[in-house]
Amino acid sequence: MTLLFPGGLIGAAAGLGTVLVLARLRRINRPSLELRVLPYLRDVPRLARPALADEATSSPMAAAAGVFGPALRAAAAAVERVLGGASSVRRRLGRAGLDKSVHDFRVEQVLWGLGGFALVAAYCLLTSLGGHGDTVSSLLLCATGLATGVLARDTHLSSQVSARERKLVAEFPVLAELLALAVAAGESPVAALDRVVRRSGGELSRDLAVVLAAVRTGTPVGEAFDRLAASTGVPSVARFAQGVAVAVERGTPLAEVLHAQAADVREAGRRELIEVAARREIFMMVPVVFLILPVTVLIAFWPGVIGLHMTTP
Repeated sequence: MTLLFPGGLIGAAAGLGTVLVLARLRRINRPSLELRVLPYLRDVPRLARPALADEATSSPMAAAAGVFGPALRAAAAAVERVLGGASSVRRRLGRAGLDKSVHDFRVEQVLWGLGGFALVAAYCLLTSLGGHGDTVSSLLLCATGLATGVLARDTHLSSQVSARERKLVAEFPVLAELLALAVAAGESPVAALDRVVRRSGGELSRDLAVVLAAVRTGTPVGEAFDRLAASTGVPSVARFAQGVAVAVERGTPLAEVLHAQAADVREAGRRELIEVAARREIFMMVPVVFLILPVTVLIAFWPGVIGLHMTTP
């Protein structure tokens, strides 16, 4: 009789767990409404809508925000209130080519801050276990680690923007020459753009693919290139987009414009390379002065020093 009641409890718990697992598996395996409806809506054009600042996308950071709930959202909102600059962040996200909203970026900043806080807290804990910790200094260090992590994500975004813009500058002359060749061969600007986008890859090709998609959905060619000029942060690409827009609107020779812009970008890159080499000339002398020269002097004078020691009584 004593074993009957615990056995009944264990059996009931096992049965309830089995029912819950089966119900969850049935819900997971059930196709979603999106999968059931989308095959019948593939030919319907998707209407574009403006992205909101607080709209969460389907990124892992948005998933983390959904799992941990109000805590991350409240922390992200607090970071937004303290730092501000949502328009600047949105513009830099676009220039970096990241498909994220400002909300996702703020959540990433919170997670980076929590990572910095955890590292500093672990260090402070080890220090306190060694008997050298102080509560006030530990709290200050943890707060500093939190703020450093939040600001480090913003700095990393700026570095991502700079890296992508360097790739744009490096890819621009080749794509401009390809467009010029296609236009000179008799193709229209849209057909030349389609040919170049299909046969190239890279950051600039992705931006041109966005322009091509806008043109195919009914946007005038000049307006689409004007949007590219307004959104990019690379002056050469902005001049290229504005030149193409003006050439299409006024009927000026587009091939000559593209050849001239590609030549200008190559010349600007050559000048920048010469300037960088001139600035780093001092750094190039560091291994010569501190490594090669001392070894040369040692090789020249060491036999004489040894000879003096051998001849001295």
